[in-house]
Amino acid sequence: MQQYTPMIQQYLRIKAQYEDAFLFFRLGDFYELFFEDAIKAAKELEITLTKREGGADEPIPMCGVPHHSAEVYISQLIEKGYKVAICEQMENPQQAKGVVKREVVQVITPGTVMSQTMMDEKQNNFIAAITSFGKTKYGIAISDLSTGENYITLVNDGFEELIHTLSGMNVKEVIVAPNFSNNAQQELKKIFHVAISYEEHTSIREEFQNITQKLHTEHELITFGRLLNYLLRTQKRTLAHLQPVEILKQTDYMKIDLYSKRNLELVDTIRKQGRKGSLVWLLDKTVTAMGGRLLTKWIERPLIDRVQIEKRHEMVQCLTEQFMLREQLKGLLKGVYDIERLAGKISYGNVNAKDLVQLKKTLEILPDFVQLCYEFQHPSFSQFAERMPTTSQLLDKLSRALLDDPATSITEGGIIRDGYNAQLDEYREISVNGREWIKNLEQREKEKTGIKSLKIGFNRVFGYYIEVTKANLHLLEAERYERKQTLANAERFITPELKEMEMKILHAEDLLADLEYELFLQLREEVQEHIPHLQTIAKLLSEIDVLQSFATVSVEHHYVKPMFNEVGDISIRNGRHPVVEQVLTDTQFVENDIVLNDEKQMLLITGPNMSGKSTYMRQLALIAIMSQIGCFVPASEASLPIFDQVFTRIGAADDLVSGQSTFMVEMLETQYAVTNATKDSLILLDEIGRGTSTYDGMALAHAIIEYIHDEIGAKTLFSTHYHELTVLEEQLPRLHNVHVKAVEENGQVVFLHKVHEGAADESYGIHVAQLANLPEKLISRAKSILQQLEEENTIDKSNFVVNEQLSFFKDEQEEEKKSRTIEKTIVREIASLNLVNMTPLEAINVLYKLHEKVTRDGDKR
Repeated sequence: MQQYTPMIQQYLRIKAQYEDAFLFFRLGDFYELFFEDAIKAAKELEITLTKREGGADEPIPMCGVPHHSAEVYISQLIEKGYKVAICEQMENPQQAKGVVKREVVQVITPGTVMSQTMMDEKQNNFIAAITSFGKTKYGIAISDLSTGENYITLVNDGFEELIHTLSGMNVKEVIVAPNFSNNAQQELKKIFHVAISYEEHTSIREEFQNITQKLHTEHELITFGRLLNYLLRTQKRTLAHLQPVEILKQTDYMKIDLYSKRNLELVDTIRKQGRKGSLVWLLDKTVTAMGGRLLTKWIERPLIDRVQIEKRHEMVQCLTEQFMLREQLKGLLKGVYDIERLAGKISYGNVNAKDLVQLKKTLEILPDFVQLCYEFQHPSFSQFAERMPTTSQLLDKLSRALLDDPATSITEGGIIRDGYNAQLDEYREISVNGREWIKNLEQREKEKTGIKSLKIGFNRVFGYYIEVTKANLHLLEAERYERKQTLANAERFITPELKEMEMKILHAEDLLADLEYELFLQLREEVQEHIPHLQTIAKLLSEIDVLQSFATVSVEHHYVKPMFNEVGDISIRNGRHPVVEQVLTDTQFVENDIVLNDEKQMLLITGPNMSGKSTYMRQLALIAIMSQIGCFVPASEASLPIFDQVFTRIGAADDLVSGQSTFMVEMLETQYAVTNATKDSLILLDEIGRGTSTYDGMALAHAIIEYIHDEIGAKTLFSTHYHELTVLEEQLPRLHNVHVKAVEENGQVVFLHKVHEGAADESYGIHVAQLANLPEKLISRAKSILQQLEEENTIDKSNFVVNEQLSFFKDEQEEEKKSRTIEKTIVREIASLNLVNMTPLEAINVLYKLHEKVTRDGDKR
C-alpha cells in the first residue's frame, strides 16, 4: 500500500470490501476504474484502457466513464451478470483537507436494479435468498426491490423440488450462506443463469417487524432475514417501501414443474426464448405494466381454491357482458402509470418531479374508477371500489406543488408551481423580473434626484451601480449614496436598496434552485408516508387490469366460461389450442373433444408425426391452466376438475450442457411425474421410450402406462408410435384408444388433425419424409425396404404378453434375442433385480445403465 499515492491507497481499501463488484470510483465528473477492474471493464464495455501514475514503479491500468452517462455502462455490466459498487465523493473537493472522503453508497446487482432502463416493465425482477435446513428442507425468500413485493415458501422434498419451485419466478440473483453447497450453487447457475451472492447475517431489525408479522417459524425468519440483511448491506437505504411478506403455500396453487412450464411454453417459447408464441403473450391484453406483471404471476401459480377461481370467472363474465363499461375501464387504465414501481422510487430517493406528476395523474383517475366499479352493479366490483384508499389530500398537495411539465432534474429548478411557497415566489419574481425592477429603480432615482442622465449599469467586477456625471454630483443625497468607483467624467455609486436587490438578483437563480430542491425533498417525504396506500391502489388496479385482459381475449377469440365438477371428469367440446389457433395464418384450427372420467381415465393416442398429437395434449393442459387462473377457455363447452398438479413430457432435446442424452432427459422428466402425481393431477406423456431401442422403449412405455393406471389413477394422455401398445385397451379397463386421423390421397398423406376413437392403422412415416422433401430416390428405396420388412417380419399383436413386461414377442423374436450373448447377460441382470422394493427413480437409473451397456457393446437396435 505504501508504494501508492494516498488516493490510490483509498481506492484499494474500499475495493477490498467489494471484491466481487466493479468499483465505480468517483473522480470529479467521471467514475474511474483501476487495476483488474479497469482491464475487465474496458473489455466488457468496449471502452479505452489507459494508464495513470499512482506512485508505484509501473503505471496503473485505468478506464472511466462520465458520471452523467454512467447508467448506460452500469446496465451493460448488470445484464452480463456483474455487480457494480458506486463510490461517491462525500465532501466538496475544494474544501477537503487531503484526500477527498469517499464511500460506497450503493451496490447494484442483477437482483437489485432500480433503474427503469434495466428492467422489463411487464416482468418482475426478483432476488431470492435460499437457506438449507438439513438435507431435504429449504427456505426460499424472494423480493422485487423495484415494487417492494416479498414472498417466502418452504420446501421439504429436497433440492429437485427447490429447483421446480424457483422456476418461473424470473430470479436474477440468489443469496446463500457462505457454506452453502458448491454443487448446489453450480446447479443454480446452470439452470437459472443467476448471479450468486453471500450473506451470513439473518437477524431481523426491530424496524422491520411490521413486514414480518406473518412469519412464525424459525426457518421462515432465518430465510427472510438473510434476504433482508443483504438488501440493507448493499443498498444502504431504509427500504421503507418493502411490503409485508406473503407466505406462498405449495398447497394453495396448482404445481407446475420446471419441465412442464418449459414444455407448455407458458411464459417463453422453447425455440426463441421469447414471449411471442407463449401463453402469456396470448393472454396479455393488459393496459398497465402492473397488470402485465400480475398476469405472469397468475399464470405461474394457478389457483386451486374453487371459490377464488369462480369469483374471477364471475368478474370476467361481467366484463364480457358489458362492452361499454369495459371499454371505459380500459380507457381509464390507459391513464394509469406504474405507481407500484413509483412507490419504490419514492422510498429509494431517486424519484423526480415527472414521476410525481405521473402519480398525480393516476390519482386523478381514481374517483372515476371507483364510480365505474359501482356501475357494473356486481358485488365483487363494488368491493374493489370500497377497498380503494382515499387519496384526496395527497392529490391536492401534488396538484398545488408541481408544475404540469416539470424539469427532469430536481436540483436545477423548474419543478414547483407558483403560489406554493411565498419565498420561492419572491425569488422567482426577482429572477424573472429583475431587469424590469432595475429599470423602474432607475426611473425613480431620476425623478428623485432630477438628474436625467443618471443610469443604472452592471459589470462583473463591481456588480450593479448608479452612474452620475461629475457635474451632477451636488444633486445627490450624500447619506444614501456609497461611492463604488471613480471614472474620468463620472462617479459610480450604490444605495442600500440597490445593494440589497443586487444580492437578491445575483443569487436568485442559485437560491431559487436550492429552495425548489428543498421543497421537493419535503414533498417526497410527505408522499412517502402514503406508500402503503399507493401499493394497495396498485394491487387493485393491476387485478382489475388482468381481469379485463381475460375478458378482452375471451370476447375476441370466442372463449367460454368453464365449469368445475367434483367427480374429476373432463368434458371439453370443440376444444382448441389457444396459441396455435392464433398463429395459424393459412389454415383453420381443427377443434377436438376431450372426454375423461372414472371409466376412461387414460387416452392412448396414436397417429403419425405432424398429425397433431402433441397439440391435442398441450391444449388440454393449457385449458386446465387457463380455467384455474380465472380466464375463459377455447372451447364451446368445458367441464373440468380442479387439478392439483400438471405434468408434461412433450418434445425431446439433448441436454448438452449437463451431458444428458435425450433418453435420460425423458426419463428424468417422466420420473418426476410418476413420483409426484396424485389422482387429482393431470399427466401428459408424449412418445415415451423413443430415445432407446424399440424393445426397451415399448417395455418402458408399457410399464409406465400400467403404473399410472394402477398406482396413481391420474387423468392421463399418453401418445405413442408403438402401435403394439394399443392392445392394452383390452387389458387395462380405464385405458381407451384414440387416434389422430390421416388419409392418403394420390400417394400423399393428408393430416386431418381430428381425433377419432380407436387405434391408428398406419404410421405414414415415409409420407412424412416426403413432406420434408427428402430425395425421391431415397423415398423409393425406403418404400421398398418397408415392403420387404413387412413381408419377412410381420408382428402379430396376438403374441403381445402383458404379464411379461420386458418380453413382448415370442417365436422368432424370442429366439433372436436368446441368440445374442449380450441379451442373455441383460436378462440375467434384470432377473437379479429386486423390482418390488425399487423406487421409480432407481428403476429408471438401472434401465439407463442397461441401455448404455447395450449400445456400448454394439447392439444399436
